[in-house]
Amino acid sequence: MKTIYEIQQILKRYGTFIYTGDRIGDLELMEMEIDELYQMKFINTHDFQMAKLILKREKNSLLAKREE
Repeated sequence: MKTIYEIQQILKRYGTFIYTGDRIGDLELMEMEIDELYQMKFINTHDFQMAKLILKREKNSLLAKREE
């Protein structure tokens, strides 16, 4: 797993579609959904950790661009 798209595909597999129009809000919702999937043991530890890293990196990148 290397992209936000791949995270969206995992979420879609479990019936979760996220689009609010606010990219940072979308990333936060995806992070909450990934947390839930992991707690319910639907995804493994590796996928969970990779998804969290990808989401955090993307969110930090967007926040840095907003500050410029």
